[in-house]
Amino acid sequence: MDAAVVSSQIRAALRMLCRAIDDCPDDLWNRPSDHNPFWVLAYHTLYFAHLYLSPSEEAFDPFDRQVAGYSGYGRTDLGDWVELTPKDVFGKVDVLAYCDHIDGRVAELVASTPFDAESGFSWLKFSKGEAHLYNLRHIQHHAGQLTERLRQEAKIGGRWIFDGR
Repeated sequence: MDAAVVSSQIRAALRMLCRAIDDCPDDLWNRPSDHNPFWVLAYHTLYFAHLYLSPSEEAFDPFDRQVAGYSGYGRTDLGDWVELTPKDVFGKVDVLAYCDHIDGRVAELVASTPFDAESGFSWLKFSKGEAHLYNLRHIQHHAGQLTERLRQEAKIGGRWIFDGR
C-alpha cells in the first residue's frame, strides 16, 4: 500500500462528505424529526475520520470545539445517550471548518505511522494500514447516507469524486 494513494482516496471520500454537508439545506441541517440530525451524522463521521487518522487514541489532537459526548452522536464514552442541547449544535460553517482541518492533515497523518504497525486503537485489532481502509469505509458509509438523505428529502444529487489530488 502506498501512503499517497491511501491519502488521495481518504481525501476524496472527505470531499464527497463535505460536498453533502455544503449542499444540505438549512431545514434539513438540524430537523427535530430526525433521530440523527444531518449535522450529527456529519460531525460523527468527521470526528472518527480524524481520530482514526491519528497514530493512536493517546496521540489524538481533537478539533477546537467538541460536542458533548465522545462521538458526537450524543453518546458519552460510557455508552449512555445524552441529550444534545442547542449550544452543542454545530452550524454548517463549523462542520465545514472541521472538514477542511482534517483534509489539510490527511497526508501528514497517513504518513505518520507505518502501515504494518498496530492500529493504535484497542478496539481495532488490525494494522494501521487496515485501519485506514476501515476509516475510508466509515467515511463513505456516512457520506452515502447523507447524500441519499439529500436526494430523498431535497432532490439534491451528489457527484462522484475520483481522487483527492
